[in-house]
Amino acid sequence: MILSRSARTAVMVLTAVLAAPLVPTPAVADPSPSPAGKLTWTVQPATERGPDGRRWVERTLDPGQVVTEHMAVRNLGKIPAVFVLSAADGYLTDKGRFNMLPADQPSKDGGTWIAVQPQITVGANETKVVPFTITVPRDAAPGDHPAGIAASVLSSNGTVQVESRVGFRVMLRASGSVQAALAARGLTARYERSWNPLRPGAVHVTYTLVNTGNVRVDARAGASVAELFGAHRRDAGVETGELLPGGGREADTRIGGVWGLVRVRTTVVLTPSVLGDAGAGTRASPATAEVTAWIVPWPQLFVLVVLVALFFVQRTLRRTRRRRLTRLLDEARREGRASALAAK
Repeated sequence: MILSRSARTAVMVLTAVLAAPLVPTPAVADPSPSPAGKLTWTVQPATERGPDGRRWVERTLDPGQVVTEHMAVRNLGKIPAVFVLSAADGYLTDKGRFNMLPADQPSKDGGTWIAVQPQITVGANETKVVPFTITVPRDAAPGDHPAGIAASVLSSNGTVQVESRVGFRVMLRASGSVQAALAARGLTARYERSWNPLRPGAVHVTYTLVNTGNVRVDARAGASVAELFGAHRRDAGVETGELLPGGGREADTRIGGVWGLVRVRTTVVLTPSVLGDAGAGTRASPATAEVTAWIVPWPQLFVLVVLVALFFVQRTLRRTRRRRLTRLLDEARREGRASALAAK
């Protein structure tokens, strides 16, 4: 649920569910209790006869085409209720859940293609089917134009007006060339060293994954690190999920086991898979992005300096001991010769 509040002019929007992919059953919203009990309702795609089991409406249409779809509004409460019907552009939240723009934000895309009657009265424990019309503009750009449609109930809570809303996706695709493309923007790779020279560090990779195509995709990303001019390689997969056209999501991963020896090249490979009835299973060519960092391996250099210093110290000590031994031997020889001469 999404709950937003503003002061005095106060519109509070409570969105129960817009048929999120992982929710196979209709959503139920529970606004503030009324004297007759809580008002609950569901909204589902339907035919003229009633709900048809779809989680959302998905259509591929030609520019200029006009079609009629249906939605079923079911009042599960004990009193009649008046529901406000509306459509709006769809988007994905930061957590990857589908939502539609609130009533105070104007739609500019697929939400403007949908026309539905402004309201409907539904009796207690009654279901009513409402038609809505989808009109594709003649100049519609090929690709996906996500939208949502919902039934809302308005109520008051002091000076705050509350809008409780339940709906589902309306995934609209204008026919034409399908382009699935991803880009990694703002790619950075920061090396996190271990000051223990015998332990490797990690590369922290961050970027914004953006759907630069015109259709929604299931995005997959993989990051790899190569060092010592490619002699050593570590890989890590990043799952990002669904992305709508123009949408983006922050990606963040760490790749361990990296020694960070001088040159470290980080490569991100992005693979989109087209979603939807017209493109399920279709894969597009992957895209890559790279960033190279030059790293000074201070812990290893420190160890190397210490080892070199120990080597020279040990060599100096050996030479000193050798010279002392040679001097002692020379002195012993001189004393021996002197003693021999004195004996004669």
